[in-house]
Amino acid sequence: MKQRNLKDEGKLHRETIKYMAVAAMVLNHFAYIFLIQGSFLYEVFTDIGYFTAITMCFFLVEGYGYTSSKRRYGVRLGVFALVSQVPYMMAFSGEGLMEFHSLNMIFSLFICYLILVAFDRIYDVNLKFFVVSALALVSLICDWSLFAPAFVLLFIWAGESKERRGMVFQVSEAVFCVFNFVSRLGQCPVLDNILYSLGNSVGIILAGVVIVYCYGGECAPKGSRSAKFSKWFFYIFYPTHLLVLGLIRMALKY
Repeated sequence: MKQRNLKDEGKLHRETIKYMAVAAMVLNHFAYIFLIQGSFLYEVFTDIGYFTAITMCFFLVEGYGYTSSKRRYGVRLGVFALVSQVPYMMAFSGEGLMEFHSLNMIFSLFICYLILVAFDRIYDVNLKFFVVSALALVSLICDWSLFAPAFVLLFIWAGESKERRGMVFQVSEAVFCVFNFVSRLGQCPVLDNILYSLGNSVGIILAGVVIVYCYGGECAPKGSRSAKFSKWFFYIFYPTHLLVLGLIRMALKY
């Protein structure tokens, strides 16, 4: 995949959308840790936060195509997945210091990276199907289990086609909405369940609008200071913000 240039004035470049995803993620995590489940702000912040996962899966697929070293790309994901796990457990433990309930989102992205490697290097169709299926099952112990691999597989299918990317987001919105509706059956009135489920899909809808209609490609020249800062910022910010939220949670005894 070739590097693209930002030609259309007013289009958003990759770093801008990633910063949007980071902001949405912080709102989502803040809501999960500190707000009362079911409250208005909780629902708004968590729904906006669903912008992040599918956006990062999109950029993972795109990034795999243009990275100068696929090996270093995978090593970075693996290292920061490990680094992020303790802060992740600190932030999302229900009580006490920390507890394990799943692996963090960067582990999910690392599994998705391995799926991309499988598509890139395994030519036997049956073996490829087996490896990809096994990796998808491993994601069951990760944040965004199954959804993240599904997003990546859909974006592989979409390629550079704007029409297909639009279809990916439409399918993802519908499936995520149905998943949330089914998971709440019997827990609340049907109309409330429908409204909650539609609200849950807002973040994915926003991601689709931004990526399909507003994304203009890379802006900062590769190798420039701004490009290097952006690349490392996204890796470093994830465990750092989890550590801060975890320390605040423990200090306030949430």
